[in-house]
Amino acid sequence: MNIIVFGAGAWGTALAISAARHPAAHAVQLWARDRAQVQAMQATRENARYLPGVPFPAALALHGASAPALMARMATDVAPDLVMIATPMAGLRATLSALRGCRAPVAWLCKGFEAPQPDADGPSVGLLGHEIRAQVAPELMAGILSGPSFALEVARGQPTALVAASEHAVVREALVAAFHSPTLRVYASEDLVGVEVGGAVKNVLAIATGLCDGLNLGLNARAALITRGLTEMTRLGTALGAKAETFMGLSGLGDLVLTATGDLSRNRRVGQLLAQGLTLQQAVDSLGHVAEGVYSARTVLQRARALGVDMPISEAVLALLDGQLEPAQAVAALMGREARDEGL
Repeated sequence: MNIIVFGAGAWGTALAISAARHPAAHAVQLWARDRAQVQAMQATRENARYLPGVPFPAALALHGASAPALMARMATDVAPDLVMIATPMAGLRATLSALRGCRAPVAWLCKGFEAPQPDADGPSVGLLGHEIRAQVAPELMAGILSGPSFALEVARGQPTALVAASEHAVVREALVAAFHSPTLRVYASEDLVGVEVGGAVKNVLAIATGLCDGLNLGLNARAALITRGLTEMTRLGTALGAKAETFMGLSGLGDLVLTATGDLSRNRRVGQLLAQGLTLQQAVDSLGHVAEGVYSARTVLQRARALGVDMPISEAVLALLDGQLEPAQAVAALMGREARDEGL
């Protein structure tokens, strides 16, 4: 397969490396907007900024250009069999717009809700990836590759399982063919909404578990947050049209457990740093990478409130991020809720 990965952050680079090592001998191109970054990667044959010490396979080619330049190159070169978008959520709209007319299957890797866009008709809401695609490039055959995965482990070839979700069978099949390998299992799903909601909400919940760990509240508290957080995720997902069973799979429970407990989780780290007394800006600045939960929390609650969905853990996280509650107050607010029956 001819595969293009647009975006050379940690996750885009890791998937490009994985595809380039595939037994099927894929031809993989990793594209980045920052030409200086591309030159540095070409010189060292590694992404020293995001994945230091992980060498590039010989089959991985590097290019530096914008998304429109990528489309122009695709029009003159051999057409790709698959295009992967590895930008942050904030860059998905522009990239999908630039890919209008692309005949190859397209899939994005970013997880979260887009920040609300200016709307002349009144306040807007933040959208999931498939909702953005419907607005700017509805003709694209597109989907998402998601699931419990740290980029560094994928780049190192450590065992990982992901889910390829799309309403188009050709997209699901292309993702499986591109990435399913002895070290990376790829399962297929038609529930694009559920997979996207799981990937977005788990980042917010991971901030809560990081706070729990940072305050040394214990493993009981962490287990309670993960379990009740899964309930919140499922409530919002089903209200948006997802299947409840999706949240018991890789993109729901699996991704939540990983992000809420793993030491490589940026969102969990934000919660830990807030518990230590750092400001939100200090916590974000110390990461060096994007923590999507910080930017998705407001939109998660905005969508939930509009649908009448109760998400108390996410409410507490947003209040913490906005400076309305101190870490200990956020925990007290959750523990002080009235008793109720367990369930959705």
